[in-house]
Amino acid sequence: MNNPLLEDWSTPFGLPPFAEIRDADFAPALETALIEHNAEIAAIAENPAAPSFENTVLALEGAGAALDKVLSTFFSVAGADTNPKRQELQREFSPKLAEHFAAIYANAALFARIEALWERRDALALSGEEARLLMLTRRGFVRAGAALQGAEAERMRAIKSRLSVLGTAFTQNLLADEAEWQMGLTEDELEGLPDWLRASARAAGEERGAEGSVITLSRSLIVPFLQFSSRRDLRERAWRAWVARGANGGETDNRAIAAEVLALREERAKLLGYETFAAYKLETEMAGGPDRVRELLHAVWAPAKARAEEDAAALAARMAADGVNGPLQPWDWRYYSEARRREEHDLDEAALKPYLQLDRMIEAAMDCAQRLFRLEFKPLEAGLYHPDCRVWEVTRNGRHCAVFVGDYFARASKRSGAWCSAMRMQAKAPVQKTPIVVNVCNFAKPAKGQPALLSYDDARTLFHEFGHALHQMLSDVTFGSMAGTSVARDFVELPSQLYEHWLEVPEVLRDFATHAETGAAMPQAMLDKVLEAATYDAGFQTVEYVASALVDLEFHDAPAPADPMARQAEILEGLGMPEAIAMRHATPHFAHVFAGDGYSSGYYSYMWSEVMDADAFAAFEEAGGAFDPGMADKLERFILSKGGSAEADELYIAFRGKMPEVDALLKGRGLVA
Repeated sequence: MNNPLLEDWSTPFGLPPFAEIRDADFAPALETALIEHNAEIAAIAENPAAPSFENTVLALEGAGAALDKVLSTFFSVAGADTNPKRQELQREFSPKLAEHFAAIYANAALFARIEALWERRDALALSGEEARLLMLTRRGFVRAGAALQGAEAERMRAIKSRLSVLGTAFTQNLLADEAEWQMGLTEDELEGLPDWLRASARAAGEERGAEGSVITLSRSLIVPFLQFSSRRDLRERAWRAWVARGANGGETDNRAIAAEVLALREERAKLLGYETFAAYKLETEMAGGPDRVRELLHAVWAPAKARAEEDAAALAARMAADGVNGPLQPWDWRYYSEARRREEHDLDEAALKPYLQLDRMIEAAMDCAQRLFRLEFKPLEAGLYHPDCRVWEVTRNGRHCAVFVGDYFARASKRSGAWCSAMRMQAKAPVQKTPIVVNVCNFAKPAKGQPALLSYDDARTLFHEFGHALHQMLSDVTFGSMAGTSVARDFVELPSQLYEHWLEVPEVLRDFATHAETGAAMPQAMLDKVLEAATYDAGFQTVEYVASALVDLEFHDAPAPADPMARQAEILEGLGMPEAIAMRHATPHFAHVFAGDGYSSGYYSYMWSEVMDADAFAAFEEAGGAFDPGMADKLERFILSKGGSAEADELYIAFRGKMPEVDALLKGRGLVA
């Protein structure tokens, strides 16, 4: 039978032909692609010719094209539009893929060829990017355990296989808890909720086949519910369900998984000669090691905690004035903070939201990209994996640059959060390729015929993920393995967090923040209030984030705890965590850290990048404004186009002339005068 996943695609710009692909196609396509990739690897490893850059490193770079097609297509739907069959396939594929790649890294003949090239690298007359590809390739093999032998090599393969199984289980357990829970609301229980939130709750009920309005664990529903609901009992019920994800007992409980993951990571690091997993993981990041991360986080923690405690006292006083006895609780913070913001900044989220239409914010993000980088976005008619997806062709001066896909609405089949991925990475060699970039968000879907409205936090998320997308779209490197976002984890958030700043540029809000009903521009007085309140509640937001980052770091920079929940409690107690604030991501639902290795020991990276993004945007302001063409050119030339083709600090210094200090971050968050 013909399998569309293995055929040449005649779709626009090589998009996967989702309409032709069935779930039954994935497993046989993967088997065929694995066989093909194994044959390609064997041909490289067993080549009788002496190793050269072309017949070894470049050949390795080009191997696995069929596998890339199958996996990029599968994981696009597995993350954003899953179903029981796709979840079953994911559980089946995870250990199989881990074993496949572990076997490649354990291929002694292949590693010998790479090592031979490394030993005589100075005589190879390689270009800068070629030399870096050789270094990255060898480093990847060494860090994967290529130098291990015998029982240690076998144990490393077993650890990787088991970790892949555990990461998939963690993700699917979390998705199950999020999909299962909902809180139906009667008309009386809608008290305090603005019209747009009521409409979103009705739409969520329709999407889930429930009668009436429901609140789900989607952040775009539950956070505004906690902000506006005057029913303290319902806020507590919703908050407890939100923080209990992955810790409800039964088959979807993630606590034992987290403990096993930490133990296996520690064993993996020690097999490679590192004292802790954090030492292993951070060696290749900008931070270089746990001590510098700890220093940054504690430098921010003290002023953030002080600000949060001041705010907590003010909110507790408001609560007491309402006649509520007892201490301020986590389910109270957002409600009373919203009331305080309305009073102190005269800024009402309910009044603001009609000005932040999803379609207009998409236009704003794209217009900024046009002004900065001369990119044009043209809507495409192309079938994707879900009807909610939108597609654009990206061009510059009439030349095709990329395809951009936006998948913006929450649904039960989509994992929580927001992310940017690529169905295809940019490359010039061995084969020329333009990128296909995807932004996935979880905004509340409106009732039919109504415009989708965003909170200010939602709008920032949209700009954030679009910044990641620009890193992919503007990539201009030779090799796909170092394209776009293939950079150090504590550098990858720089373009995304930097792009958030353009949402706060007054002329952007003035042009694109238009009222959903009247079309009127946001009044200047409201615009001023939005910008004045940009750092409002920074203590709360910083504390909940830094607590998560420090728990992640301490988990991985010490012997693995037998009981991660007890260790989490110890770490928070040692920090003096304010009682009315919870970690942004508690261990059982900390997908950044436990769904895979991506952000393990690296959740701090958002803050590390924020030190740079505050400084980088200041460079625009110093040069003449947010759209200064010279700075935009430097940003593209030294950062956005370079991917991982050079060390991150070298790229930043080329752009800015120096590395920034943490003071830029504290000032940006309003934590210092």
